[in-house]
Amino acid sequence: MDRTQLLLALSMGLFALGLLGVIVRRNVLVMLMCMELMLNGVNLSLVTFAQQSATTVGAVLVFLIFVVATAEIALAIPIVLLLVRVKHTLDLDAYVDLKG
Repeated sequence: MDRTQLLLALSMGLFALGLLGVIVRRNVLVMLMCMELMLNGVNLSLVTFAQQSATTVGAVLVFLIFVVATAEIALAIPIVLLLVRVKHTLDLDAYVDLKG
């Protein structure tokens, strides 16, 4: 197995582990961390494909994903902290009354 296949297998593993964590866990902060793990898996695959094709498009997309992940954390953490102040729990099932 060459290096490209190994890196792609690792990125798929990271993404699958993050997806499993989002599906199985009910803690809001753990779910956010698992979403970040999924984004890191996608970043690793983009970097691998960019290195294989010798283009800069992958690097630009990785930078865009970093910006999106930063904005996600910058918005999600304060919202979660405000919700924890009100409900006193991180369990996702406690927030079912919050409907748009």
